Amino acid sequence: MERSRLLQCLAADYMRLREVAGAGLTAKVPTCLPWTVSDLVRHVGQVYLHKAEVMRIGSWPDPWPPAEVLSEHPIALLDRGYGALTHEFSRRHDTDRAKTWHNPDQTVKFWIRRMALETVIHRLDAELAHDVEAAPIPDDLASDGVAELLELFVGYASRESPDEFKPALEHAKGHAVLVRLLAPPPLSRSWLVTAANNHVAVTAVNGSPPTPPPAATVTAAPVPLLRWLWARESTPTTDAHSPIEVDGDEEAIAELRSLLQAGTQ
Repeated sequence: MERSRLLQCLAADYMRLREVAGAGLTAKVPTCLPWTVSDLVRHVGQVYLHKAEVMRIGSWPDPWPPAEVLSEHPIALLDRGYGALTHEFSRRHDTDRAKTWHNPDQTVKFWIRRMALETVIHRLDAELAHDVEAAPIPDDLASDGVAELLELFVGYASRESPDEFKPALEHAKGHAVLVRLLAPPPLSRSWLVTAANNHVAVTAVNGSPPTPPPAATVTAAPVPLLRWLWARESTPTTDAHSPIEVDGDEEAIAELRSLLQAGTQ
């Protein structure tokens, strides 16, 4: 996604998070227990401030967080963090160097993308905490979020931080699951996710179905697929048709869920 589009999405989701949080900070966040909305908003504010400081000083700030953020009102902290983050973005080009946790991409653009995707997931958390209808998520942002989760949070992270995945991989049987994102080109994509001995192999699938066939398949449009992969689904109703099509071995699906949890905890 282009810089301007990502910043547009970041701004919209920051404002939506702020709006929903204003309905009450004491509500429990069912997708991030034992957090309350106050904890959620404080977390996002601190993340914004941290990334702004990373870009400002060119390294990981240590110690972190600053003592003053612990007593700051959560929404005031969110606002201050967003202001600091977008100020640092405005001073830099996409390709300017910035310290990141993804070794192949040490650029400002990494953080623009990461903060946009961080924010949309956490505003969903706030909406679920208050049981309000989720604001629309653009298909291009959701599609990018699916790619980031599978390729970086699962595939890359399982190689770089194997200890985080060790419990899930110890019990994995190596099932292959095909994750299919259904959308008009160029957003439509597919990935084959397979637990190996010491990492998770995430392979882009183009054209013909993989051989041998996967043990299971998960198919959906961008927004429901993003929410399913992040375990941020809305509460289903008895008469609603599921937007997610899950076929194949239930054990393989459970294995995928375990790997996703390891990558997103």
